[in-house]
Amino acid sequence: MPATELQFSFSTISAATDNFSEANKLGEGGFGFVYKGTLSDGQEIAVNRLSKNSGQGEQEFKNEVTLVAKLQHRNLVRLLGFCIDGEEKLLIYEFMPNASLDQVLFDPNKCTLLDWERRYKIIGGIARGLLYLHEESRLKIIHRDLKASNILLDIDMNPKIADFGMSRLFVLDQTQANTSEVVGTYGYMAPEYAMRGQFSVKTDVFSFGVLVIEILSGQKNSSYESDVSQDLLSHAWRHWKNGSAIELLDSTIKDTSSRDEAMRCIHIGLLCVQENVADRPTMPAVLLMLNSYSVTLDLPWAPALFAGSTSRGITQIVSISRQTEEQGISKDKSPDESAA
Repeated sequence: MPATELQFSFSTISAATDNFSEANKLGEGGFGFVYKGTLSDGQEIAVNRLSKNSGQGEQEFKNEVTLVAKLQHRNLVRLLGFCIDGEEKLLIYEFMPNASLDQVLFDPNKCTLLDWERRYKIIGGIARGLLYLHEESRLKIIHRDLKASNILLDIDMNPKIADFGMSRLFVLDQTQANTSEVVGTYGYMAPEYAMRGQFSVKTDVFSFGVLVIEILSGQKNSSYESDVSQDLLSHAWRHWKNGSAIELLDSTIKDTSSRDEAMRCIHIGLLCVQENVADRPTMPAVLLMLNSYSVTLDLPWAPALFAGSTSRGITQIVSISRQTEEQGISKDKSPDESAA
């Protein structure tokens, strides 16, 4: 797939987004602003206007976009192309009409659209998308910023992982196992990554576990606080230990007839957020656990962010300012990703 087949002119994208008007702004992430656009043929697009601090040259950027565009899976947002114009670097994606998962899941009215069947379908879809990135794609990609706002929903509420190719597009000071530029979002980062910059597929597994607990509870980990728990994972663990895990479920799905399925998902979520990296399952194992009741699940230990966690320095994570929770966290605000 030659880069020229993917390249859009700046004038085309500017016209499609009404010159990146405020009215067309869909949101802001750690990599820049995102705008809705409509091409001359009527196709709706989402345009990520990247921040201007990528260390890559033009040809490197084109090469990496060409590679990422070849990653196609029903649970990944499709990259349609790119645009380079001076310092401007734009990524053009398919438009997702139902916006991001966080805008539905954490809205007191819209969350009723997510019945148990849809939530279970979303959990499975995210798992399949991650499995593809980790194991099945021609590039090995560790997302490192998996969160509810990076899960987009199509017209049928099918989940699609977004920003999955940022590793290929931003190359900073890193090796395959460590980085000096920690990028992530409060509440989703695995402790070994947040404190030591160590990342692996298990970093994404941790974030996936947080997402599972959020989807089941309808609560946001980074803003959850009660009289007995300062974070959602602690809340989930207390219920699990007390034998009342069913109380974790969002009130809109507590009456589900699939309680065994829901309890199994809570169990899987807790396994994914284990403090010890080796105790967390891989995504192939997660898919197997989701799809087969013949697989016996290990008992989870206390999650990494639990108040009784044994990790020294874990408070470094929970003390991060909550004002930055949706902006992504980076020492220099420059995103980077794993090498292939």
